Amino acid sequence: MKTLLIAQAIVSILLVIAILMQNKGEGLGVVAGDFSGSYHTKRGFEKFLTRSTIVLSVLFLGIALATVKVGA
Repeated sequence: MKTLLIAQAIVSILLVIAILMQNKGEGLGVVAGDFSGSYHTKRGFEKFLTRSTIVLSVLFLGIALATVKVGA
């Protein structure tokens, strides 16, 4: 049980870092109508961040469900 909580804490910290690093650079400009309309594909580090965010969120959910199941 204790190892699950530690793993969940580590995954949650990594997930927060991965989400905060995903800065699109658009900010509030989109709200003001300053959207350039260009579309680009994810490459390199941006693609890695997207995939790692997905993996970390699935891990977080899995650990959370395992913690509930063990605790019950």
